[in-house]
Amino acid sequence: MQHAVGSPLPPPHQPGHGPAVGWSPAAHQPGPPQGPAPVPPPPPPPPAPGYPTAPLRAPAPHPGPAPGQGPQQPHAAPGQGPQQPHAAPGQGPQQPPVAPSAPSAPSAPPVLETTGHVPLPPGGPVAVPSVPPATAAPDPTTTTLAVLLIGPAGAGKTSVAKYWADHRRVPTAHISLDDVREWVRSGFADPQTGWNEHSEAQYRLARRTCGFSARNFLANGISCILDDAVFPDRPVVGLGGWKRHVGPGLLPVVLLPGLDIVLERNAERSGNRRLTDEEVARIHGRMAGWYGSGLPIIDNSQLDVPETAHLLDEVLSRSIASPPNW
Repeated sequence: MQHAVGSPLPPPHQPGHGPAVGWSPAAHQPGPPQGPAPVPPPPPPPPAPGYPTAPLRAPAPHPGPAPGQGPQQPHAAPGQGPQQPHAAPGQGPQQPPVAPSAPSAPSAPPVLETTGHVPLPPGGPVAVPSVPPATAAPDPTTTTLAVLLIGPAGAGKTSVAKYWADHRRVPTAHISLDDVREWVRSGFADPQTGWNEHSEAQYRLARRTCGFSARNFLANGISCILDDAVFPDRPVVGLGGWKRHVGPGLLPVVLLPGLDIVLERNAERSGNRRLTDEEVARIHGRMAGWYGSGLPIIDNSQLDVPETAHLLDEVLSRSIASPPNW
């Protein structure tokens, strides 16, 4: 049986001559001869009965068999390496041996990420600021502080808090209670539609969320200023809640301009931040209860935002030297 693909055929057998020298009846493996491998293959198992083992050799090309004779199977030349075993009778041709592949190059080491997990100190209650020596004036612009800016709607709390945080010489974050409260989209309890247990619960949840955020910022060296309309006639929900959520080191400051200024600023608002004049007047009247409470109060009726922020630094400097009792 002639293989479809194989090495060149052996010299033809001429009449009167013996079999070709150097060729045996052993069938040659199909496929091109394999080159020398880096690692020699293991010795082959003994051949099937009746099939001699012949060394593998690529014979020189020959024109082909003589006319009238079938092709003879190639023989292996003596002196070559061992030939792979042949298939047993009745089986198809054996597949050519596969040369061992060269060892693969070692994989490159994994690239380390430059931004990974950064361990952060856990947030804890803010302690009361330490009193500096009498010879050194406290500098609120370079001290890590937790400030609570209190005032009615239209007092300018958010504008002053943002400006103060933007112009400090140390990292400072601004956390607005109204911003956090309005994170609730579906099911938002708008106090303008009526104060009930749902709006009360969302206010308390926003205060607690702001307190947790402030503690985390402060634990990592970032000052915080929070703004909220805290009423003096509700100490448990107002200042008491902030002290529980942030810590006793929180420094409260009241921003309380005149009623006419508050009404004018409220009229410039839009959306659910704008209240009715009656509601603004009622809130302003309740905020007047902070007079005589011992908390520092800033009347910014005739001050712009930068001037109010500068006065806030002066008030905080006195609060650091002598923390208020609240």
